[in-house]
Amino acid sequence: MLQIDDTLISFDLIEKYFLCDLSQCKGACCVEGDAGAPLEKGELAVLRRILPEIWDELSPEAQAVIDKQGVAYIDAGGETVTSIVDGKDCVFTCYDEVGVCKCAIEKAYREGRIDFYKPVSCHLYPVRIKHYQTFSAVNLDRWSICKAAELLGKKEGLPAYRFLKEPLTRKFGQEWYDKLETAAEEWLKQKKK
Repeated sequence: MLQIDDTLISFDLIEKYFLCDLSQCKGACCVEGDAGAPLEKGELAVLRRILPEIWDELSPEAQAVIDKQGVAYIDAGGETVTSIVDGKDCVFTCYDEVGVCKCAIEKAYREGRIDFYKPVSCHLYPVRIKHYQTFSAVNLDRWSICKAAELLGKKEGLPAYRFLKEPLTRKFGQEWYDKLETAAEEWLKQKKK
């Protein structure tokens, strides 16, 4: 692991390749799993604020879940996570004309209708962050549904940390990302020796 400030970063983030391939996975990371997307402090209030702007793009089933329990709930691990429909889809999913799962929040952001991109945990995926008392662990989640992304990333020669530059910078700041990039380059040089 690499240490930058109060974070420990898995070498997988540097050594593994990644490039989302929605044509293959169809956005399965927004559907598969046993809980919704983890929310950071303050994101729940933002989701409630932007909900009217994206409401009509949500499925009737998602709207019913939100009406009943809200946009989020506390999962088995005690984290606040986005609500899900029938134990699968995040309530903020929507589907395009070819059946690819997309994020209604990100869609509205890209269209300039809202000022919030999407929850940081979603933007960071496949990175997952685990907070401990004195540090945070930054790990690359390895999951079979992302195999196509790993293969495409390898084909394009795109390491995961570079693919995730924007969300990593959003989460930790430009200075942190610059340190990561320098450390990654040094690590990869050493591995080649």
